[in-house]
Amino acid sequence: MALQLYRRHRLECEAKRPEDSRSGQFEEGRRGWKRCSCFIHVSGTLDGKFRRQSTGYRTWDEAKAKAATWDKAGSWFVEIPLPSQQPQPAEHSETATAGTAVETALQAFLTKCANREIKPSTLAKYQTFTKQLRAYCDRQGYVYIDQLGVLDMDCFYGTWKDGIRGKAKKLERLKSFIKFCLKRKWLAEDIASDLEPPVGASEILPKSPFEDDELRRIYDACDKIGPPTKPGAGYREWGGEDVKDFIFLSVYTGLRISDVALFDVSKRLKGNDVFLRMHKTGKPLFTWIPDWLVARLLARKKTQGSRIFRCGVTQNAKQLSDIWRNKRLKKVFKLAGPFEEKATPHRFRHTFARILLEKGVPVPDVAELIGDSEAMVRKYYAKWIPGRQKRLTKILQDAFADKPTPRIVAIR
Repeated sequence: MALQLYRRHRLECEAKRPEDSRSGQFEEGRRGWKRCSCFIHVSGTLDGKFRRQSTGYRTWDEAKAKAATWDKAGSWFVEIPLPSQQPQPAEHSETATAGTAVETALQAFLTKCANREIKPSTLAKYQTFTKQLRAYCDRQGYVYIDQLGVLDMDCFYGTWKDGIRGKAKKLERLKSFIKFCLKRKWLAEDIASDLEPPVGASEILPKSPFEDDELRRIYDACDKIGPPTKPGAGYREWGGEDVKDFIFLSVYTGLRISDVALFDVSKRLKGNDVFLRMHKTGKPLFTWIPDWLVARLLARKKTQGSRIFRCGVTQNAKQLSDIWRNKRLKKVFKLAGPFEEKATPHRFRHTFARILLEKGVPVPDVAELIGDSEAMVRKYYAKWIPGRQKRLTKILQDAFADKPTPRIVAIR
């Protein structure tokens, strides 16, 4: 048989074997071997796809039978019900059928997310979540989605290493997935109903744009890097001026790092106007940049091509963003630091909003330019909205204007 079977030991192994360690049938037949009930897994290639997958069984004969079925079908995605999940002869209801495989449920959930036509960056977060849940099920030896229970949700939640807001967002995705399974009757109960986000996840924190002094330090750091150097084969030459152009375009347009990394001069630059996105009215939305920045971008086009910030031949937004974030901008931030708030490329987008608000641009216009709602702009950028504090102060002055004023007495 082309598929290889092995027992993968879990953290709760009764024989106290190390987590994720493996043993085979021959090894377990030795004298004095202490038995355990960890699940038996299978690895191999079917239909050109290599996988390591739990059989859902704890005995070798049952695991071999299941692996043989997969091998004969030539596919990993064959529904094989466990004995306890076989339909009863006297019942013919939908709930009497075999459980839905974890892989099937996760793929269906991702398809539903993709059908909503959400942004690629948002879809990538759902893909990361499903990958982590799949890995957890593999570790536990779960094959079917209804093998997950309330305790599993607690354990899975406890494995997350994100910050408090990252955990809160991922918890929303988990609950969304559980509701997705409930609606299709793949689960009998809401096993994630009592999970709560970390304390402080709902606190409103203002955005952290770069101040003008910090921007000057960043530009000075670019000058320190100097002209392009060639770090090695397979890399494009880059220098301080390249990073400066990247930052200029970020600050003057408010585009996200992935949009700047993939910026195509031929498609997005028309005179002094930079295309941002399609407006909700169906019309294109542009922002304006000064002549000197237009000249710099067009000069880059002559040497770098239409994709002026590309690195090598890759066109993948994530790979390009990671190169600029982790290899180029990170070096500049280190030279320009330290910063009170952690320096990240996304703070250039907040800087764009800060500059507009400080110059008195109306909140609705700022919201439209950054692709957000007025409520969110007021919520996160209130500190930089001119007139806001004056208006609140005037309200308080008017409210207490006719109230009695106590006589001031000197206290010895």
